[in-house]
Amino acid sequence: MEHKTDYIYDKNGKLIYKFDTKVQYIKYKVLREVAREAWAGTLFENVLDIPKMIVPGKEPTMRCCVYKERAILGERVKIAMGGDKNNPNVIEVIETACDECPMGGYEVTNACRGCLAHRCMDSCRKGAISFDHNQKAHIDKSKCVECGLCAKSCPYTAIMNFKRPCMSACKVNAISMNEDKAAKIDNDKCISCGACVYQCPFGAITDKSFIINVIDMIQRSEQNKKYKVYALVAPAIGSQYAYAKLGQVISGIKELGFYTVIEAALGADMVAYMESKELAESGDYLTSSCCPAFVDYIHKNFPNMVDHISHNLSPMATIARYIKSTDPEAKIVFIGPCTAKKMEFQKETVRPYIDSVITFEELQALFDSKDIDIRELDEDLLENASYYGRIFARSGGLADAVQQALKEQNLGDFELKAVSCDGIEACKMALLKKSKGALDANFIEGMACVGGCIGGAGCLTHGEKNKAEVDKYGKEAIEKTISEAISLVKLPEEQHN
Repeated sequence: MEHKTDYIYDKNGKLIYKFDTKVQYIKYKVLREVAREAWAGTLFENVLDIPKMIVPGKEPTMRCCVYKERAILGERVKIAMGGDKNNPNVIEVIETACDECPMGGYEVTNACRGCLAHRCMDSCRKGAISFDHNQKAHIDKSKCVECGLCAKSCPYTAIMNFKRPCMSACKVNAISMNEDKAAKIDNDKCISCGACVYQCPFGAITDKSFIINVIDMIQRSEQNKKYKVYALVAPAIGSQYAYAKLGQVISGIKELGFYTVIEAALGADMVAYMESKELAESGDYLTSSCCPAFVDYIHKNFPNMVDHISHNLSPMATIARYIKSTDPEAKIVFIGPCTAKKMEFQKETVRPYIDSVITFEELQALFDSKDIDIRELDEDLLENASYYGRIFARSGGLADAVQQALKEQNLGDFELKAVSCDGIEACKMALLKKSKGALDANFIEGMACVGGCIGGAGCLTHGEKNKAEVDKYGKEAIEKTISEAISLVKLPEEQHN
């Protein structure tokens, strides 16, 4: 079932895509219909009909038959309603959707010339390689341990490692295959960054949604009379919703029933101010605490470095704590690009301040579930933060903000030696070097997603232009310094992760 805002055209008649991929579009349609039924109070009555709403008729559009399509959509509906309550991870595998990828691993390609050297066989310590009557190599998967020695030894590079997209995307090696050859996530390794979610071509891995909790929260507020529901938007919002103006997005959020919209970037200003002081006074090095996936990665892979994580809460939790100090009955929903935030808000140290988290994808579904075309709305203002708080959304933005905060606090004599890590692989390399004493840095800024928050799995779109949009959004800030932005905010004396 298509919707009037599924396709958007600019003034020249050019089609504007809301999402990068069709996988995102399918996910959005499920979220939209779940939200529509939730608003109407008919979700549990009509939940089984949602797959048929999305795939009506008898002709399949994505799979071998409509019955399989609807079975998979039924699983997507469950995840849109919160997913498996027994699985603490917010990233889940839809096993029925995970059946089209090859097993993967090392395979002999047609480039094998049947040479005489047989170096591949000589290098294999498991006896997994044999040759047919044409002297072409073959790999016995029951013996192969995927060490890759055969591939390295082949002079024709005829042996290739064909990894599943999800496994290639996961840089922490949290994904393997179960006995049914479906993807399996090791929660002890997973950092919930969502890279696999965005990269899976079949949408077989996705993030749990708390969208119906947010709708319930808004409805129970009785138009913000019983309590106020605040929307806390991530600075990456400046790179999203290219088909409308940012002020119209803000108006749309209020139209959904939120009391007001606050920039999480103001929390970023607060964190930069406090983190710079903490760093100058520490006498040692710090790692940033803003990216929950990066923080989780340190806990799981570099436990000896945990004490060096900044003691500040993330910008999201920092500004939310301030809001609840002024309005204890408030409900706060974070809206951003990050799937790991859905894990972070459930932590004991953050739960008192953040009541729920949704992504930009889910916000789009909420708009359309209420038939809100944000292009038709007047522009509202969003003017809480400085340029420096807003550029937290991109890699390197945090280090720039810390440098500025040192300057504004007259701590310019402290020499900042920052390393900005763009993506979890860069984070791993920096942490390894620092743990070996081979990195001359006193501040490690870690962003699990390539590009920073603008590369998060919950973004509508991804791309280099997003960085430029974030910088543009930052330059539009009325407050030009961090001190100006936080002048009306009381900074907490102590914060704990």
